[in-house]
Amino acid sequence: MTGEFKGKAAIVTGGASGIGAAIARELAASGASVLVADLDGEAAEALAAQLRESGAKAEGFAVDVADASQVEAMVAKAAQAFGGLHLAVNNAGIGGPAEAIADLSLDGWRKVIDVNLNGVFYGMKYQIAAMLASGGGSIVNMSSILGSVGFASASAYVATKHALLGLSRTAALEYSQAGIRVNAVGPAFIDTPLLSKNLDQGALDGLAGQHPVGRLGRPEEVSALTCFLLSDRASFITGSYHLVDGGYTSR
Repeated sequence: MTGEFKGKAAIVTGGASGIGAAIARELAASGASVLVADLDGEAAEALAAQLRESGAKAEGFAVDVADASQVEAMVAKAAQAFGGLHLAVNNAGIGGPAEAIADLSLDGWRKVIDVNLNGVFYGMKYQIAAMLASGGGSIVNMSSILGSVGFASASAYVATKHALLGLSRTAALEYSQAGIRVNAVGPAFIDTPLLSKNLDQGALDGLAGQHPVGRLGRPEEVSALTCFLLSDRASFITGSYHLVDGGYTSR
């Protein structure tokens, strides 16, 4: 353990796999106490158990971020288990139906909005209150490259990821003087179970080819930037949006 986050308590939503798991592992390895929160509560607890075996303090928590009461309970659990809250990564999200706008069902639209946008708002609402009680903190909201560009057949997802930037910037303005920083990270296509379980090899190769570096990103590459933004090394960075995209948006 490096100790960079020693004495800090963190929440990572969508923390049981992929990018979220990489972030939870890096935070724990750097000394943070970590609440691994995920819709899959068993997977969240399994990762938390692994972190505890490595000497970290960690708890698993089952949460549907689209439910404000569950998010409030999640934050209360972290504060109770770890004595406060200092760090949060709002990473949970879904892709939604691959449909053009005229064909997208209202239910399909609403589900993506509820998870990807409302879920982050609920997270910040309760996380910020807990951080104010803990003397300050840092939040990273997981946007996407699709927070800055469009993508056909993904209107709900693109809309939420654009919206997260405005939400993050507004929160940064409101709470900077209270010692809370808020930033957003925009990954391109990352090699996670979410992709590998839903796409065949040909589709994965096609996605990789859209990045000038010629490959998909790795969860650890997103984690490295996220944990930097959470750390005191980024103490003068707030209200900003940082890409991890292999050159995707430079095309």
